Amino acid sequence: MTDSEVIEAVNDVFADSFEIPREQIKPEAQIFADLGLDSLDVVDLVAAIQKRFGVQVRDDERVRSIRTLQDLYTYLIMVKAEQKKA
Repeated sequence: MTDSEVIEAVNDVFADSFEIPREQIKPEAQIFADLGLDSLDVVDLVAAIQKRFGVQVRDDERVRSIRTLQDLYTYLIMVKAEQKKA
């Protein structure tokens, strides 16, 4: 999966699972403040990300620093690269 495919897949999750208009889905968008997700939505987001990308993110401390979509893109690209090496 290329970096651009990861970004597009993340954008699809936000558009499909949370009905966020595509024009609001930008790298600099704050997941909570700009996109309106709350703590309950995060549970759904984690489940959707894990299902879509085949990764486990619950126990990864790096997840705590994710604030923007760009943070999420970067994290998932890094995790996919780590999986590829393993």
